[in-house]
Amino acid sequence: MIESGARFSIGSVPFAVVNDGSHFYDAGAVFGVVPRVMWERQVRVLDDTYRMEMGLNCLLLRSEGKIVLIESGVGGKPGDREGAGTPASDGTLMTSLSALGVAPEDIDIVVNTHLHSDHCGWNTSIAPGADPDDPDSLIPTFPNATYYIGQREWDDANHPNERTRATYLAKNIDPIAERVELLDGETAITEEIRFLPTPGHTHGHGAVVVRSGQEWGVYVGDMVQHRSQLERTAWASGLDILPLVSMETKKELMERCIEEEALVMFCHGPYPGIGRMTRTPEGFRKWVDVEPDGHGLPHLHGA
Repeated sequence: MIESGARFSIGSVPFAVVNDGSHFYDAGAVFGVVPRVMWERQVRVLDDTYRMEMGLNCLLLRSEGKIVLIESGVGGKPGDREGAGTPASDGTLMTSLSALGVAPEDIDIVVNTHLHSDHCGWNTSIAPGADPDDPDSLIPTFPNATYYIGQREWDDANHPNERTRATYLAKNIDPIAERVELLDGETAITEEIRFLPTPGHTHGHGAVVVRSGQEWGVYVGDMVQHRSQLERTAWASGLDILPLVSMETKKELMERCIEEEALVMFCHGPYPGIGRMTRTPEGFRKWVDVEPDGHGLPHLHGA
Protein backbone atom coordinates (compact mmCIF):
# COMPACT_ATOMS: atom_id res chain seq x y z
CA MET A 1 0.00 0.00 0.00
CA ILE A 2 1.40 3.41 -0.98
CA GLU A 3 1.18 5.74 1.99
CA SER A 4 -0.14 9.20 1.12
CA GLY A 5 1.09 10.87 4.28
CA ALA A 6 -0.22 10.42 7.82
CA ARG A 7 -0.73 14.00 9.00
CA PHE A 8 0.26 15.50 12.34
CA SER A 9 1.16 18.88 13.78
CA ILE A 10 3.50 20.29 16.41
CA GLY A 11 2.04 23.59 17.51
CA SER A 12 1.52 25.56 14.31
CA VAL A 13 3.89 23.39 12.26
CA PRO A 14 2.01 20.89 10.06
CA PHE A 15 3.80 17.78 8.86
CA ALA A 16 3.13 14.56 7.05
CA VAL A 17 5.03 11.28 7.29
CA VAL A 18 6.07 10.26 3.79
CA ASN A 19 7.72 6.90 3.26
CA ASP A 20 10.12 5.26 0.87
CA GLY A 21 8.68 1.77 1.24
CA SER A 22 10.52 -0.53 3.60
CA HIS A 23 14.02 -1.85 4.09
CA PHE A 24 15.22 -5.32 5.10
CA TYR A 25 18.28 -5.71 7.30
CA ASP A 26 19.96 -8.51 9.21
CA ALA A 27 18.27 -8.63 12.62
CA GLY A 28 21.39 -9.81 14.40
CA ALA A 29 23.30 -6.78 13.14
CA VAL A 30 20.51 -4.44 14.22
CA PHE A 31 20.53 -5.79 17.79
CA GLY A 32 24.28 -6.29 18.14
CA VAL A 33 25.34 -8.11 21.30
CA VAL A 34 21.78 -8.51 22.62
CA PRO A 35 21.10 -12.28 22.72
CA ARG A 36 18.62 -13.48 20.14
CA VAL A 37 16.48 -15.11 22.82
CA MET A 38 15.80 -11.58 24.09
CA TRP A 39 15.35 -9.58 20.89
CA GLU A 40 13.29 -12.19 19.04
CA ARG A 41 10.44 -11.46 21.47
CA GLN A 42 10.37 -7.99 19.93
CA VAL A 43 10.74 -9.06 16.29
CA ARG A 44 8.31 -11.85 15.46
CA VAL A 45 8.71 -11.94 11.69
CA LEU A 46 12.01 -12.60 9.88
CA ASP A 47 12.50 -13.53 6.25
CA ASP A 48 14.33 -16.67 5.15
CA THR A 49 17.70 -14.93 5.48
CA TYR A 50 16.97 -13.69 9.05
CA ARG A 51 16.33 -10.12 8.02
CA MET A 52 13.77 -7.88 9.69
CA GLU A 53 11.60 -5.40 7.83
CA MET A 54 12.15 -1.77 8.83
CA GLY A 55 10.24 1.33 7.82
CA LEU A 56 11.69 4.23 5.87
CA ASN A 57 9.74 7.11 7.36
CA CYS A 58 10.65 10.62 6.23
CA LEU A 59 8.99 13.88 7.31
CA LEU A 60 7.55 16.64 5.14
CA LEU A 61 6.96 19.90 7.01
CA ARG A 62 6.06 23.50 6.36
CA SER A 63 7.96 26.04 8.44
CA GLU A 64 8.15 29.80 7.87
CA GLY A 65 6.85 29.38 4.34
CA LYS A 66 9.47 26.75 3.50
CA ILE A 67 8.74 23.14 2.56
CA VAL A 68 11.19 20.96 4.47
CA LEU A 69 12.02 17.29 3.90
CA ILE A 70 13.74 15.41 6.71
CA GLU A 71 15.60 12.35 5.40
CA SER A 72 15.28 10.93 1.88
CA GLY A 73 15.15 7.13 2.11
CA VAL A 74 17.02 4.61 0.00
CA GLY A 75 16.51 6.28 -3.39
CA GLY A 76 15.59 5.15 -6.88
CA LYS A 77 18.89 4.94 -8.75
CA PRO A 78 20.22 1.62 -10.08
CA GLY A 79 21.19 -0.49 -7.06
CA ASP A 80 19.57 1.83 -4.51
CA ARG A 81 16.69 -0.47 -3.70
CA GLU A 82 18.64 -3.68 -3.19
CA GLY A 83 17.34 -4.92 0.16
CA ALA A 84 14.37 -2.56 0.05
CA GLY A 85 10.75 -3.56 -0.25
CA THR A 86 9.05 -3.88 -3.62
CA PRO A 87 8.33 -0.35 -4.85
CA ALA A 88 5.06 -1.38 -6.49
CA SER A 89 3.63 -2.55 -3.17
CA ASP A 90 5.39 -0.29 -0.69
CA GLY A 91 5.63 2.92 -2.68
CA THR A 92 8.58 5.25 -2.82
CA LEU A 93 9.32 8.70 -1.49
CA MET A 94 8.46 10.15 -4.88
CA THR A 95 5.01 8.54 -4.98
CA SER A 96 4.38 9.64 -1.39
CA LEU A 97 5.29 13.24 -2.19
CA SER A 98 3.22 13.18 -5.37
CA ALA A 99 0.19 11.96 -3.44
CA LEU A 100 0.46 15.16 -1.38
CA GLY A 101 0.75 17.33 -4.48
CA VAL A 102 4.43 18.05 -3.85
CA ALA A 103 6.97 17.91 -6.68
CA PRO A 104 10.75 17.64 -6.15
CA GLU A 105 11.25 21.24 -7.21
CA ASP A 106 8.87 22.39 -4.45
CA ILE A 107 11.25 21.27 -1.70
CA ASP A 108 13.19 24.20 -0.20
CA ILE A 109 15.20 22.38 2.49
CA VAL A 110 16.44 18.79 2.89
CA VAL A 111 17.86 17.73 6.27
CA ASN A 112 19.88 14.51 6.58
CA THR A 113 20.45 13.14 10.09
CA HIS A 114 23.44 11.30 8.63
CA LEU A 115 24.61 10.01 5.26
CA HIS A 116 24.11 6.24 5.40
CA SER A 117 22.64 5.08 2.13
CA ASP A 118 19.16 4.26 3.49
CA HIS A 119 18.74 7.84 4.74
CA CYS A 120 19.96 9.95 1.83
CA GLY A 121 19.35 7.88 -1.31
CA TRP A 122 16.85 10.27 -2.88
CA ASN A 123 19.23 13.19 -2.41
CA THR A 124 20.28 12.40 -5.98
CA SER A 125 18.73 10.95 -9.14
CA ILE A 126 19.61 10.10 -12.73
CA ALA A 127 19.03 13.07 -15.01
CA PRO A 128 16.09 12.55 -17.40
CA GLY A 129 17.23 10.76 -20.55
CA ALA A 130 20.78 10.25 -19.26
CA ASP A 131 22.77 7.04 -19.33
CA PRO A 132 22.48 5.58 -15.80
CA ASP A 133 25.99 4.12 -16.14
CA ASP A 134 27.49 7.58 -16.69
CA PRO A 135 28.69 9.07 -13.36
CA ASP A 136 27.99 12.55 -14.75
CA SER A 137 24.30 11.67 -15.12
CA LEU A 138 23.61 12.20 -11.42
CA ILE A 139 21.86 15.38 -10.32
CA PRO A 140 20.26 16.65 -7.09
CA THR A 141 16.72 15.26 -6.90
CA PHE A 142 15.50 18.47 -5.27
CA PRO A 143 16.96 21.13 -7.56
CA ASN A 144 15.86 24.15 -5.53
CA ALA A 145 16.72 22.79 -2.10
CA THR A 146 19.56 23.50 0.28
CA TYR A 147 20.80 20.28 1.88
CA TYR A 148 21.61 20.61 5.60
CA ILE A 149 24.14 18.09 6.97
CA GLY A 150 26.43 18.02 10.00
CA GLN A 151 30.02 19.07 9.26
CA ARG A 152 31.54 15.98 10.96
CA GLU A 153 29.17 13.65 9.09
CA TRP A 154 30.00 15.26 5.75
CA ASP A 155 33.72 14.94 6.42
CA ASP A 156 33.42 11.28 7.44
CA ALA A 157 31.21 10.43 4.47
CA ASN A 158 33.71 11.94 2.07
CA HIS A 159 36.60 10.04 3.71
CA PRO A 160 35.12 6.59 4.50
CA ASN A 161 37.12 3.85 6.14
CA GLU A 162 37.00 0.07 5.79
CA ARG A 163 33.84 -0.19 7.88
CA THR A 164 31.89 2.75 6.47
CA ARG A 165 32.68 2.72 2.76
CA ALA A 166 29.85 0.27 2.04
CA THR A 167 27.22 2.79 3.15
CA TYR A 168 28.83 6.18 2.52
CA LEU A 169 28.27 6.25 -1.24
CA ALA A 170 29.62 8.95 -3.52
CA LYS A 171 26.54 8.73 -5.75
CA ASN A 172 24.42 10.09 -2.88
CA ILE A 173 26.87 12.80 -1.88
CA ASP A 174 28.99 14.23 -4.70
CA PRO A 175 26.16 15.68 -6.85
CA ILE A 176 24.82 17.82 -3.98
CA ALA A 177 28.17 19.26 -2.86
CA GLU A 178 27.43 22.75 -4.20
CA ARG A 179 24.04 22.82 -2.49
CA VAL A 180 25.14 21.72 0.99
CA GLU A 181 24.97 23.85 4.14
CA LEU A 182 27.24 22.29 6.76
CA LEU A 183 26.24 22.51 10.42
CA ASP A 184 28.65 22.79 13.34
CA GLY A 185 26.94 21.90 16.60
CA GLU A 186 23.32 22.65 17.48
CA THR A 187 22.01 24.91 14.73
CA ALA A 188 18.74 26.60 13.80
CA ILE A 189 17.56 25.71 10.30
CA THR A 190 14.38 27.76 10.73
CA GLU A 191 13.09 29.34 13.94
CA GLU A 192 11.02 26.16 14.42
CA ILE A 193 13.48 23.48 13.27
CA ARG A 194 16.89 22.79 14.83
CA PHE A 195 19.66 20.31 14.14
CA LEU A 196 20.79 18.64 17.37
CA PRO A 197 24.04 16.61 17.44
CA THR A 198 23.31 13.09 18.73
CA PRO A 199 26.55 11.12 18.32
CA GLY A 200 26.68 7.37 18.70
CA HIS A 201 25.35 5.75 15.56
CA THR A 202 27.98 7.80 13.76
CA HIS A 203 30.29 10.50 15.08
CA GLY A 204 28.36 13.19 13.20
CA HIS A 205 24.81 11.89 13.57
CA GLY A 206 22.17 14.48 14.41
CA ALA A 207 18.51 14.52 15.40
CA VAL A 208 16.03 17.13 14.18
CA VAL A 209 14.02 19.04 16.79
CA VAL A 210 10.75 20.73 15.83
CA ARG A 211 9.40 23.26 18.33
CA SER A 212 6.34 25.50 18.09
CA GLY A 213 4.68 27.24 21.01
CA GLN A 214 4.65 24.89 24.00
CA GLU A 215 4.98 21.73 21.87
CA TRP A 216 8.05 20.00 20.53
CA GLY A 217 9.11 16.78 18.91
CA VAL A 218 12.29 15.09 17.77
CA TYR A 219 13.07 13.00 14.70
CA VAL A 220 15.73 10.62 15.99
CA GLY A 221 17.07 9.30 12.66
CA ASP A 222 19.20 6.21 13.27
CA MET A 223 19.56 6.70 16.99
CA VAL A 224 17.50 3.49 16.98
CA GLN A 225 16.40 0.95 14.40
CA HIS A 226 13.71 -0.61 16.62
CA ARG A 227 11.58 1.01 19.30
CA SER A 228 12.80 -1.46 21.93
CA GLN A 229 16.16 0.34 21.70
CA LEU A 230 14.44 3.50 22.94
CA GLU A 231 12.94 1.60 25.85
CA ARG A 232 16.17 -0.20 26.77
CA THR A 233 19.22 2.04 26.93
CA ALA A 234 21.68 -0.86 26.94
CA TRP A 235 20.30 -2.24 23.68
CA ALA A 236 22.80 -0.51 21.42
CA SER A 237 22.70 -1.48 17.78
CA GLY A 238 25.53 -3.48 16.24
CA LEU A 239 25.52 -0.78 13.56
CA ASP A 240 26.51 1.97 16.00
CA ILE A 241 30.06 3.21 15.55
CA LEU A 242 30.16 4.45 19.17
CA PRO A 243 27.84 2.13 21.13
CA LEU A 244 28.65 3.48 24.60
CA VAL A 245 28.14 7.05 23.41
CA SER A 246 24.90 5.97 21.73
CA MET A 247 23.60 4.61 25.02
CA GLU A 248 24.22 7.88 26.84
CA THR A 249 22.79 9.96 24.00
CA LYS A 250 19.56 7.92 24.02
CA LYS A 251 19.24 8.03 27.81
CA GLU A 252 19.60 11.81 28.01
CA LEU A 253 17.27 12.60 25.10
CA MET A 254 14.56 10.09 26.04
CA GLU A 255 14.46 11.35 29.62
CA ARG A 256 13.81 14.84 28.26
CA CYS A 257 11.11 13.48 25.96
CA ILE A 258 9.34 11.76 28.87
CA GLU A 259 9.51 14.76 31.20
CA GLU A 260 8.39 17.24 28.55
CA GLU A 261 5.92 14.95 26.70
CA ALA A 262 7.70 15.40 23.37
CA LEU A 263 6.58 13.69 20.21
CA VAL A 264 9.15 11.11 19.05
CA MET A 265 9.51 10.35 15.34
CA PHE A 266 11.77 7.65 13.99
CA CYS A 267 12.73 6.40 10.59
CA HIS A 268 12.74 2.64 10.88
CA GLY A 269 9.55 2.00 12.85
CA PRO A 270 6.42 0.63 11.22
CA TYR A 271 4.70 3.45 9.33
CA PRO A 272 4.22 6.18 10.46
CA GLY A 273 6.68 5.73 13.36
CA ILE A 274 5.23 8.47 15.58
CA GLY A 275 4.86 8.04 19.34
CA ARG A 276 5.69 9.27 22.82
CA MET A 277 7.95 7.84 25.48
CA THR A 278 6.22 7.20 28.80
CA ARG A 279 7.16 5.51 32.05
CA THR A 280 5.52 2.36 33.43
CA PRO A 281 4.48 2.10 37.11
CA GLU A 282 7.67 0.08 37.61
CA GLY A 283 9.76 2.97 36.27
CA PHE A 284 10.66 1.51 32.86
CA ARG A 285 10.51 3.51 29.64
CA LYS A 286 7.74 2.53 27.25
CA TRP A 287 6.86 3.60 23.71
CA VAL A 288 3.21 4.50 22.99
CA ASP A 289 2.00 5.00 19.41
CA VAL A 290 0.38 8.32 18.53
CA GLU A 291 -2.36 8.37 15.92
CA PRO A 292 -2.43 11.03 13.19
CA ASP A 293 -4.32 14.15 14.27
CA GLY A 294 -5.25 15.21 10.75
CA HIS A 295 -3.98 18.76 11.38
CA GLY A 296 -1.08 18.50 8.98
CA LEU A 297 -2.30 19.94 5.69
CA PRO A 298 -2.75 17.35 2.90
CA HIS A 299 -1.14 19.87 0.53
CA LEU A 300 1.67 21.82 2.15
CA HIS A 301 1.54 24.83 -0.14
CA GLY A 302 0.10 28.15 0.92
CA ALA A 303 -0.47 29.73 4.28
